[in-house]
Amino acid sequence: MVIGTAVTAVVTAIVTNIINPLIAALGGNDIAGLSWTVVAGNPKSTIDFAAVITALINFLVIAAVVYFAIVVPVKKIQQRRKRAGQAETLAATEVELLTEIRDLLQSRQSSS
Repeated sequence: MVIGTAVTAVVTAIVTNIINPLIAALGGNDIAGLSWTVVAGNPKSTIDFAAVITALINFLVIAAVVYFAIVVPVKKIQQRRKRAGQAETLAATEVELLTEIRDLLQSRQSSS
């Protein structure tokens, strides 16, 4: 959670200072960028597409960071634990098999 908060601050700074100006450049020379005013003269009726795009970019970047920094390593750790458990099971199975072979050989030697 702490890492997510720190990453959010960094991503927000990057999006605000780098990506928002690029979006505003696509929208024209107007400082509002990609926005549309429903009622002329009423700034509260402005639909700001740049804010929505910024929020989507923030979400995608934060989701990618969390995925690659937390989810992928945890999956690898789980796979290692699973393989270690399988190795222990195989080792136990091999010992049981060798014990059975020994017992069979002993029984054949005693019957001859």
